[in-house]
Amino acid sequence: MLTLLKIRHLALVDSLVWEPQRGFLAITGETGAGKSVIMGGIALVLGERADKGMIRSGETQCSLEAGFSLSHPEATDALLEEAGVPPCEEGQLIIRRVITTTGNRQFINNSPVTLQLLRRVGAGLVDMHHPESHRSLTSTERQLCLLDAFAEDSALLHAYREAYRAWTEACAAHRELREREMANERELDFLRHQVREIEEAAFSTEEVAGLEERWQRARNAGRLRDTVTPMLQLLAGEEDSLPAQLRRLVRLGHELTRLDAAAQPLVAPLEALVEELEDNADALQDYADSLGGDPAELAALEQRVATLDSLKRKYGADWESICAHAEACRARLEAEDNREERLHELAEAERTALERLRRAGEALAAARRKAAPRLERDFLMHAAQLGFRRSLFRVQFAPEPKPGPQGTESVDFLFGPNPGEPLKPLRLIASSGELARVMLALKSALAKQDDTPLLVFDEIDANVGGEIARAVGMKMRELGTEHQVISITHFPQVAALADHHYLIAKGVEQGRTLSRLSEVRGEARVQELVRMLGTQGETAEAHARSLLLRPNEV
Repeated sequence: MLTLLKIRHLALVDSLVWEPQRGFLAITGETGAGKSVIMGGIALVLGERADKGMIRSGETQCSLEAGFSLSHPEATDALLEEAGVPPCEEGQLIIRRVITTTGNRQFINNSPVTLQLLRRVGAGLVDMHHPESHRSLTSTERQLCLLDAFAEDSALLHAYREAYRAWTEACAAHRELREREMANERELDFLRHQVREIEEAAFSTEEVAGLEERWQRARNAGRLRDTVTPMLQLLAGEEDSLPAQLRRLVRLGHELTRLDAAAQPLVAPLEALVEELEDNADALQDYADSLGGDPAELAALEQRVATLDSLKRKYGADWESICAHAEACRARLEAEDNREERLHELAEAERTALERLRRAGEALAAARRKAAPRLERDFLMHAAQLGFRRSLFRVQFAPEPKPGPQGTESVDFLFGPNPGEPLKPLRLIASSGELARVMLALKSALAKQDDTPLLVFDEIDANVGGEIARAVGMKMRELGTEHQVISITHFPQVAALADHHYLIAKGVEQGRTLSRLSEVRGEARVQELVRMLGTQGETAEAHARSLLLRPNEV
């Protein structure tokens, strides 16, 4: 229940502190006194979008604070803990909003929260009704939610929604693979082309490692031979070659050592140098012989280099990258080659999910169809007490073309307020007064199943007569035994039935218009009912007292 409402600087309200009681509470007052501010304050606390125009003239901000005492805070705590907000302590929930000319802030249990979270939390705290809100009853989706609440089929509905989610995911996976199969055939051909091009090049790691060097040597074979020929002449010539001259030097060295043995260390290195030069000459000759110079060989090497460069441009900077690309293509092709098997698996998964969904839908539909006659009976009982004494009401089911998120069939509430008239869907009821009573009858039928702690009714008794207004008040009084009910009303017949009666009045203090809220009891309550009756004198006062003395009379 709502235990506290503080409003500062909102419209005509300078400062209001209200500690509402349990049961059925009525708020009355003259037109323009500020009753709508109470409704608006509660709506803002629940996350309704705020406008800086709401701020009282001359002020820079307005603030609202609401306290709730929750008997079952588990669902609210789950939302708060999910968002990292402290849960309720002993079921106490505090909401605060600050609205300024530059922005808004909102807090739950003294922690800043988003407006989205505030709305999610508020949706489970308060159910607000005003003349236009009854039109939501014309929505078949809303009617289905009301039927589910009456049937208490939340477990079956959860199972169905889980099955529906699994089915839609299975359908999406199957559809995606089918569409990809149709769209990707050209891509698969391109993948095959890439693998074929790399494989047909038939490069090996060893070939690639020396290809560039071999091609450069073959391309420069002529210049290399022109360079190596004089080198060979110096090393392998006859009289003027370096080895021949060095051998003459060694012979002179031997003559020197015969004359002086101490010169041997000077001659020994010369002998080793002769051997090295001869070995080098042989190696250089082998190199010269390897230069070849065959044009066909050069052309072949040039072709191989060009092929490798082409692969590098397309598939990677080096041979390792090219090989990795080819492997990735093969893996993709292998996966696609198994697509027929995968398509079969996904089709089977879709069929299995649909069968599970069908079973869940049948169980949910059975629970709804079982609950429908009970809802019809309960509604008609409450409707009769609200003036529809010979009305008809039926829950009509219609199969959906395909399963939807709420089930495999839709519902339509059909209502016939007048004898002899055919039943019509609620959306065809033009009278807002009739819709208001239909809504109240449904709320009464759902009183025990509806766990919303606070119900707020803003002039839903508009456009009805005095006798019907009293019946509306009685229904609110009954709802007050299960919920905290706040009704903003102009009817004394409704206000007289309230457990607590609050008056909002407008006055002028220090040149400023202010709205004040106070509970009226005893004689003050009688006088407020007299004002609401619109007449004066002893007869009006007696009528007002009679309304208070007979609270259970319809």
